Amino acid sequence: MRTLICVALLSLCALTPAAQEASRPMPVAHFHHIHLNVTDPAAAIAFYTSKFDCERAKFAGLLEGVWAQKSWLLFNKVKDAPPWELTSGIWHFGWGAEDMKATYEKQLASGTKFFAPLTDISEFARVPSFFYAYVDGPDHALIELNTASHHRFGHIHMFSEDPVSTGEWYMKYFGATRRGNPTTPPSREPRVYLGVPVGPSMSLIIDNVNMIIYPIGYSKTKYASHWKSGQTSMSPTKGRVVDHIGFSFDNVEEALNLMRKDGVKVTQEIKTAAGGKIKYAFVEGPDQVSIELIEGHAHKE
Repeated sequence: MRTLICVALLSLCALTPAAQEASRPMPVAHFHHIHLNVTDPAAAIAFYTSKFDCERAKFAGLLEGVWAQKSWLLFNKVKDAPPWELTSGIWHFGWGAEDMKATYEKQLASGTKFFAPLTDISEFARVPSFFYAYVDGPDHALIELNTASHHRFGHIHMFSEDPVSTGEWYMKYFGATRRGNPTTPPSREPRVYLGVPVGPSMSLIIDNVNMIIYPIGYSKTKYASHWKSGQTSMSPTKGRVVDHIGFSFDNVEEALNLMRKDGVKVTQEIKTAAGGKIKYAFVEGPDQVSIELIEGHAHKE
């Protein structure tokens, strides 16, 4: 054993400084926030806090937002309604419901508008009495309610040209773990349900958030009217109703430099805000998903 350790140390020392840097693993990351573009932030905050399990709070003690158990919904005020059609890498985000039928009826009674009504997908989910519905949120943000063992913020659902490679990218840079048997490689076999492509897909966990990635063919089939004539490539998330997602690190400069050296596209260098209380940068993920790297893990002050 001592011989093996010595060999490993000698091998590491033989690496050039550049090679050692390239071999460094990414530091620990956590899911931090979803950032939305909205025409009326106050109304959006009132909507989310009245409809779902979350509360009004101030990010960094300054910015009005929504605290959802372990992460944030943040809002950027825009003059004109942002594009919302389901052609980008972010499809929707959602909360669970222990009794989905009762939750749906309660939402209807409170005036909630739905993009998709209560739907039974027990056969597809392989879970008895599994239902979902899509809420039509502020500026047409899509919010899912689905059968779960909880009623908290629970997932973000994404689209990708290559769901498996995209999932592996989030595993590499943000430490997301793949659900299912980790010893079995993820399937790249196409799968179709009721005429709509649902695979290959990936399901990941980071903190209390399930990141689910479906093929973009789902959108092109299910939401064909959202694709403008001649549009074939996915839309960047930046500027849309769901503008970006955020992940936190203890040291954002370290994380950004490692990603840059690995060829990840940096779209905004490190900046500070709120008198230095917020330190952040932006990179571009697969499928032109805008991703914020922020220093300091999510917490409610």
